[in-house]
Amino acid sequence: MSIKQISVFLENKPGQLNEMTRVLAEGNIDMRALSLAETKDFGIARMIVDDVFQATNVLKEADFVASLTPVLAFAIPDEPGGLNHLLQSFTDAGVNIEYMYAFLGGKDANHAYMIFRVADTKAAEAALAAKGLKSIDQEKICQI
Repeated sequence: MSIKQISVFLENKPGQLNEMTRVLAEGNIDMRALSLAETKDFGIARMIVDDVFQATNVLKEADFVASLTPVLAFAIPDEPGGLNHLLQSFTDAGVNIEYMYAFLGGKDANHAYMIFRVADTKAAEAALAAKGLKSIDQEKICQI
């Protein structure tokens, strides 16, 4: 089951990331994971949050350009080789990864969590499920 990632386009200038996090903090949004990519003129903040609907609303009210993207999330053992084992399953299933990022579990110190963007989320999820892997759903990711 895919989860929703929020992507926010930010002008590449001082204070923009701070302003985005201020808006989220004032909206009582808890970020679970954050990735930032940049170019010369703009950046893209990609994040997993506890309340996608509220986060999207407060960002748009503050004139941020935000979009939702389906991504896959998997728990991996926080130990040497944990990520390698998961990536081998992606390879075996023929799933190409466009980008990924990680975060550590808050209450579950024994796992790390990986977020994956792939071209076809549903097909990738089916192929990975056939290999015995179950992705994390939106409800579970909000409880981590």
